[in-house]
Amino acid sequence: MKRIAFHHRASQRAYEKLRELQLELPRLCTDYFRAIAQTTSALTRQAYAYDLRLFFRYLHLEETDFCGTDPRLMDAGHMATITARHIEGFQEYLQFYYRQDEDGEGQGAVQNKELGIMRKLSAIRSFFDYLFKNEIVPANVATLVAMPKRHSKPILYMEADEVQRMMDAVIKGEGFSPNQQAYLRNTQKRDLAILMMFLGTGIRVSELVGLDLDHLDLGNKSFLVTRKGGNQTILYFPDPVAQCLESYLTERSLVEPLPGHEYALFLSLQRRRISSRAVENLVKKYALLGAPLKKRLSPHKLRSTFGTNLYQQTGDIYLVADTLGHADVNTTRKHYAAMSDAKRREAARRVELPSLSTSDDPETSP
Repeated sequence: MKRIAFHHRASQRAYEKLRELQLELPRLCTDYFRAIAQTTSALTRQAYAYDLRLFFRYLHLEETDFCGTDPRLMDAGHMATITARHIEGFQEYLQFYYRQDEDGEGQGAVQNKELGIMRKLSAIRSFFDYLFKNEIVPANVATLVAMPKRHSKPILYMEADEVQRMMDAVIKGEGFSPNQQAYLRNTQKRDLAILMMFLGTGIRVSELVGLDLDHLDLGNKSFLVTRKGGNQTILYFPDPVAQCLESYLTERSLVEPLPGHEYALFLSLQRRRISSRAVENLVKKYALLGAPLKKRLSPHKLRSTFGTNLYQQTGDIYLVADTLGHADVNTTRKHYAAMSDAKRREAARRVELPSLSTSDDPETSP
C-alpha cells in the first residue's frame, strides 16, 4: 500500500467534505471555490463552505426575502438582492442560534464570540469580493458591515513553577487516583514526550499529531514539521526533549500499530495515531495539576509558554515568529506586546539620572 502523509490524508478528507457541502450551496459557490483553489488550502475552503452554508441557511430560514428559495437554487439574481441589512442580521444571528442536524432537528445552542463571528463574516466578504470582481453583483455589500471589535486578551501561559508542578505530577503520579495512576503507567513516557515537545519547540497540536517516526533526527536533535499550508521546515529541540523522545521511542518500538498507522510517532492505547482531541485532553488534565486556577490551559497555551520563554530569553521577536511558524511577524508582535511594554518599563527604572536639588535645599540656596 502506498504511504500517504498525514497532512495529505487530511487534505483529501477536506476535499471530500467540500464536495459534499457544495451540494447544499448555490452553484456560484462552486465557481468561487474553484477560483480560490490556488491561493487557499483545502481545509480553508472547507471552513468557508461551512460558513457559507450557515449564511444561506440563515437567509432561507430567517429572512422573508429568501424564505421560499432553497439555497441550492439561489442564482446571480438572488445574490444581487442580498443587502448589508441581511448580513447584519446574520451577524446578530451568530451570537446565539440553534444548530440543525441533517434531519432538521436541533442539536443544541451555539454561541459565537468575536473571533468566531469575524471568521464567518470574513468568509462572506471573500465570497462577495469574488462576485463583485466577476461583475455578478453591482457592489460588495459585505464591506459595508463592520467587523466586531476584538478585545485583546493577555497571553495565558504557565509560569516556571507551574510547569515544574505539572511535570512532577506526570513523573510521580501525584494528584491521581489509583485507577488514574494505573493508566498513567501505560502512557507516562508518551505523555512526557508530548508535553516536552510543546514546551521545548512550540509545535502546534495539528503538527504534533502529524509527526512520523522518520521525521525525527535524534542525532541532530531536529525534526521535520509540516506547517499550515503544507510548507515544511526543520525545528530543533534541546537535550531534555531528546531524552524524553529517546525513552518513549524505546517503548514505541515494542508496539505493533494497526495497519495505516505504522509510521505515526505518537500512538494511542488503541495503537492508532493519536488524535488532536486526545492530546488536548491529556494536556488539560496535566496542566490543571500544575496550575489549578488556570482552567483554559491547552496545547496552544503550552505553545504560548514556549513563545513567552523564548522571547524573555532572547528579546528577538523575529526569532519567535519564525520558530512558531507565524507568517506575519505582526501577529507575534501583537501577542507579545505586553512583554515589550514590561521591558520598556524595566529600562526606564534602570536608567541612571543625576539627582535634582530643590530650591529649598540650604546647600544650594544663594
